[in-house]
Amino acid sequence: MELLEEIMLLHKGGKLETTLKHPILCKDDLSKVYTPGVAKVCQAIADDQSQAYELTTKKNTVAVISDGTAVLGLGDIGPKAAMPVMEGKAALFKQFADVDAVPICLDTKNTEEIIAIVKALAPTFGGINLEDISSPRCFEIERRLRAELDIPVFHDDQHGTAIVVTAGLLNALKVCGKNIKDVKIVVNGIGAAGISVSKMLLHAGAVNLIGVDREGAINRLADYERSHWSDYAQITNPYLETGSLSDVIKGADVFIGVSAPDVLKLEDVLNMATDPIVFAMANPMPEIDPAIAAPNVRVMATGRSDYPNQINNVLCFPGIFRGALDCEATDINEDMKLAAAEAISSVIDPSELHEKYIIPDAFDPRVVERIRMAVAEAAAKSGVARKDLLVGVN
Repeated sequence: MELLEEIMLLHKGGKLETTLKHPILCKDDLSKVYTPGVAKVCQAIADDQSQAYELTTKKNTVAVISDGTAVLGLGDIGPKAAMPVMEGKAALFKQFADVDAVPICLDTKNTEEIIAIVKALAPTFGGINLEDISSPRCFEIERRLRAELDIPVFHDDQHGTAIVVTAGLLNALKVCGKNIKDVKIVVNGIGAAGISVSKMLLHAGAVNLIGVDREGAINRLADYERSHWSDYAQITNPYLETGSLSDVIKGADVFIGVSAPDVLKLEDVLNMATDPIVFAMANPMPEIDPAIAAPNVRVMATGRSDYPNQINNVLCFPGIFRGALDCEATDINEDMKLAAAEAISSVIDPSELHEKYIIPDAFDPRVVERIRMAVAEAAAKSGVARKDLLVGVN
């Protein structure tokens, strides 16, 4: 009860406030901050739209946008109830990367309305962070916005998870002495996060990756009503394995769960390859109890803070937006995401790497700066950066 009271008190009145960068103490200050002086700034931007990055908050501001349909493990709780999570996300942006973020919860579930609203809001922001929007609508919303806006659009539930999973797996494979091109990977839960995780691992070099959902292993010989499963089937499961999770987990080197509690059994783990890696990330209850799995695997990771190797999106989104904003990127593409994953994994020196330390702590000050520079470099190389951060850097 004391903890509950403390939490409610911390949220009273919200977790954010607006402050001034320059005080307004007299009429002279007022005339510069507002009329008549501000008109000169407006005219400068009207003459050169790119000046919005230098003369407004745009260059350091991200919109955190949700419709409240897939909030944490709570599901569709609506925009008002989603607001504390979006405020929390904005607070983390500021705390870890000094990015100003504005929580915006939309009272509509209509895909076209959401796209239209975000497009109309876009001139104010340097980036858009989509959050807690249910699948499969989130795919179309992100795809359209990325295509129709000239600022980065990033669905953190998909790509933030994928980046941190990839970072952790790269280090876990080093611990086990395995190569991502050679291992068998089973991803359980083919929703927004599972699809993004799979695509990123394939981009990182994985070959034998199998997706499993309630209907069993997804493969290209089957017909699916869900178009995103049909698309997914074309790029995964190269050996056309079929059956349940228990069937395809046999001989697997890696299990990645973004699904539901208790779907992975001890017998399944015992049927995996030598030195298995298990990332059981369902929250708050993982796909298998870590106390049961850990003694039987080489590397164990979860989404929880009370076990080693927490896979936490906060490792990713502040740094990736910091880098994207600083180079004034028009997109966050696959190369930038992989660069972010590799940057996170690089924070841990090889001499420090071990079974219970494959992912750095979110409070490690090296994380954001490593991601920032890696993302900006990848943005420049892939042609989506308006500004090169590396110019003049030795």
